[in-house]
Amino acid sequence: MTACVLCAAPDATPIALAPGDDVALVCPVCAAALSGEITPGPRWRCLGDAVWSEDAATQIAAWRLLLALPTEAWAAELLDTVYLDPEVLKRAEAGSQDIPQVEHRDSNGVLLAPGDTVVLIKDLPVKGSSMVAKRGTSVRGIRLVLNNPDQIEGRVNDQQIVILCQFVKKT
Repeated sequence: MTACVLCAAPDATPIALAPGDDVALVCPVCAAALSGEITPGPRWRCLGDAVWSEDAATQIAAWRLLLALPTEAWAAELLDTVYLDPEVLKRAEAGSQDIPQVEHRDSNGVLLAPGDTVVLIKDLPVKGSSMVAKRGTSVRGIRLVLNNPDQIEGRVNDQQIVILCQFVKKT
């Protein structure tokens, strides 16, 4: 019996990772996810170990699946910290599905980029919490919500929150 290199499930089969010659042993669920049928959830936490594998094919498969989970904050954080050899990263990017690029703009129409620092221009109550993010609070190292041009993510008072772009200005 062979195990999936991503989640260790039994009955893995070899899958070619186009466009190169990389082949990874993956289970049917992981194979479906690599073809675009992925549902966010805790099942994919296994990618945290797989992306650090010494096998290039495993790294490529894990990186592509992490990229396909833009709504999962832990996946975005892992993508920010993971290091892939430049050649492996090039092969991973070559076969990844195209994610539509959206522009995020602050209240003044200035283009925002990942890692920018912004300042809140209004007191914002944080849903699900009694906290209020005060006007003038600096939010460093923002992350863009890939599928929504009106939202960014940032850390305020040691809490990760989603912020509407209309309530921030770039510094």
